[in-house]
Amino acid sequence: MSKKENYEAKAEELLKPIAEANHVEIYDVEYVKEGSEWYLRCYIDKEEGVSINDCEAVSRALSDELDRTDFIDDAYILEVSSPGLGRTLKKDKHLRKSLLEEVEVKTYKPIMGKKEFTGILKAFDEDTVTLGAALKEGIEDIIFDRKDIAVIKLTLDF
Repeated sequence: MSKKENYEAKAEELLKPIAEANHVEIYDVEYVKEGSEWYLRCYIDKEEGVSINDCEAVSRALSDELDRTDFIDDAYILEVSSPGLGRTLKKDKHLRKSLLEEVEVKTYKPIMGKKEFTGILKAFDEDTVTLGAALKEGIEDIIFDRKDIAVIKLTLDF
């Protein structure tokens, strides 16, 4: 396990009882470097949507636990937020919750001459993701190898 993965896993363990006490679920935890700054980002969610008060309460409690355990060697910025409307679908639980929703899939390399696809998330398993996409020939199922997918996100409908 890399240092990054270790920090994410430990932070998620600290976050579990805090999320439960605040009636939110953990959507994702990531430890990333942007420029010269490290960020510990914790995304929380709940059925009726996350409020600023939810984020503040979780952030304060998690900050206290992070200070108490002090396991992150680097200086970092803690951010607690909602995953947003156009959320990234990284984990199986995200995909499961988003079945039959419209998503955008970006691939590492061109498939059928394209790297971006929009369609309905129809199915997934350990190795593949199936998208019902509108092509010139009509609606077709496209089966992507998960290793070829750079990102899957919910689309924003305005």
